[in-house]
Amino acid sequence: MKKLLALSVIGMMAAAMGVFAQTPAKPLNLRYAHMNPPNSPNGLQAQYFADRIAEKTNGAIKITVYPSSQLGSIAEMAEQVSMGTIALHHNTYGGLQPLLEDLGLFDTPYLYRDVDHLLAATDPKTSPALMELNAKLIASRNVRVLYSFYFGTRDLTANKAVYSPKDLAGKKIRAIPSAIYQAAVEGMGAVAVPIDWAEVPVALSTGVADGQENPVSTIATSKLYEVQKFVMQTHHIMGSEPVVINEKIYQALSAENKKIFDEVAAETCKWASDYVRNSEDKDLQTLKDKGMKVIGTGEGLKVDEFRTSVNAVVDKRFGAKWGKYYAQIKAVK
Repeated sequence: MKKLLALSVIGMMAAAMGVFAQTPAKPLNLRYAHMNPPNSPNGLQAQYFADRIAEKTNGAIKITVYPSSQLGSIAEMAEQVSMGTIALHHNTYGGLQPLLEDLGLFDTPYLYRDVDHLLAATDPKTSPALMELNAKLIASRNVRVLYSFYFGTRDLTANKAVYSPKDLAGKKIRAIPSAIYQAAVEGMGAVAVPIDWAEVPVALSTGVADGQENPVSTIATSKLYEVQKFVMQTHHIMGSEPVVINEKIYQALSAENKKIFDEVAAETCKWASDYVRNSEDKDLQTLKDKGMKVIGTGEGLKVDEFRTSVNAVVDKRFGAKWGKYYAQIKAVK
């Protein structure tokens, strides 16, 4: 009887140990912070990436997305990725210049032939220029460009009609706090006013800035039609937005999970880029429906004058410094 009781106790202990052994490990919780509204293409792709990682790791990795600059300014969020307090973040390449100044070259105005050229030139797996600079970013700031996605072509907005660079003389246009974006705005003939994205609507409504520049999707989802009357289709910067990850966090992933991150990165790049391409016409129509007047070449916009003026400023400031990389980008097929 005692032997039977002892065997029963051993059996129950073994069963209990089996249950505990099958209890899933605590998930790895990561934070993804960005400046965009959650319903913007940029915000949607962040959530898409997080959802796909959770799905493909069976919940072993949970990414919580913090949109709308909840965790700081664009510069502060980039620094937090470097420190590891934030795991992931997306920004413009120019917005990442506080981490590595040369990254701004990927936001050079009038650089890319089309969206396919842009995506190839900003692919961290295949672009010679980005592969070199990504290695420098990893070594110097502990940050890796995981993937890039097309987030639109930037246009100018203002409360007065603009047709040529001379119309912007003395006008204050918000620029991303980045050397390449300030050069673009000044090349367009305006006074560049560096303002963090979270402060832009108030700056426009109070006259701190007379205008700003962004893709139509950002203008629409951020409701800038409430504080701006005109959209000028300058198409001055075709933008690819990089998603960066803390390098130590990335390297700490298992080989299997690292592969999943790379696969989901490629998948999200395609999903987001296709989403933006397919929504641009709809977003432009939204701006028209909300009362904004769109000025393109058909309405007298002198895009060639903007291109010539902007290129002259960019070449003077960055031509010698970034000429090697520009040649590599132009050679990308």
